[in-house]
Amino acid sequence: MGMFEEVYAAVRRIPRGRVATYGQIARMIGRPRAARVVGYALSAAPADVPCHRVVSRQGGLSEAFSPCGRETHRLLLEMEGVAFRPDGTVDLETCLWR
Repeated sequence: MGMFEEVYAAVRRIPRGRVATYGQIARMIGRPRAARVVGYALSAAPADVPCHRVVSRQGGLSEAFSPCGRETHRLLLEMEGVAFRPDGTVDLETCLWR
């Protein structure tokens, strides 16, 4: 299994209403310094990979999220009940997948 496929398998395990960070996914697949590569993998992910459940280490959303950047990213997470802080970042204390 290639690295991108490992990323996709890990992201598919994130339950609805929870998020993981790019670094967390990198550690899960045994590549702790590959958080940036996780982002590259997700930008090319098949439709069945819930990419919207992956956020930055501070809970930030992706401007590169298609089709409308952060707005789409936030909407998809809100539809699953993910909580946000007043600054617009995901509340990792309550929503981080462990």
